[in-house]
Amino acid sequence: MKLYTSHQSTGAYRVRIALNLKSLAYEPEFIYLEDDTGADRRPEYLSLNPQGMVPTLIDGYRVYRQSLAILEYLEEGYPEPRILPGSNRDRERIRSLSQVIVTDTDPLTSPRVLAHLREKLGLDEGACDDWVRHWVHESLTALEAFMVDNPATSRYCHGDVVTMADICLVSQVYDIEHQGWDLSPYPTIERIYRNCMAIDAFVDAAPKTQPDANVSER
Repeated sequence: MKLYTSHQSTGAYRVRIALNLKSLAYEPEFIYLEDDTGADRRPEYLSLNPQGMVPTLIDGYRVYRQSLAILEYLEEGYPEPRILPGSNRDRERIRSLSQVIVTDTDPLTSPRVLAHLREKLGLDEGACDDWVRHWVHESLTALEAFMVDNPATSRYCHGDVVTMADICLVSQVYDIEHQGWDLSPYPTIERIYRNCMAIDAFVDAAPKTQPDANVSER
């Protein structure tokens, strides 16, 4: 396997965690993402991923894109240990929690969205920060409510084994914590995040541990 990845990408972090949890060896190819687009616009990379984004996974002769789709692919092709365990109802809840993070929260912090707010809509840095904080707080508040009183929530988002929901949660919370956010308004999220970050698979995949973390340009 080959993974096109970057420390700048929460999506790539998700896939690195899953590969580590499943003990799948892969060759990382580090991509520099432009600040204003969150993409690599070199023609050779666009031929693999027309969005210019990461992650992109190559397994054999096939190319896979989009982090949640890649996680589903890895689960079906390399099922142990499961990241979508249990019954159909269990898996629906895991997918639902994952979607709250990946589709409702993550896009709000992407470089291309922030660049559009600044360059096209004329927001200054303070206004951009207020905009992001408002919508991320809305999303995390909802996620906290989904989990706090649900009996399925335990050591992790769903039960006592790591699932796809934990992978998605950690990739997002890691990003905002390292921007100085206070996690105390979301005690269930913070507790699960700390539990996950005691696992090597999460720590070893973290953005700050990646070889490209100190590279600011190609």
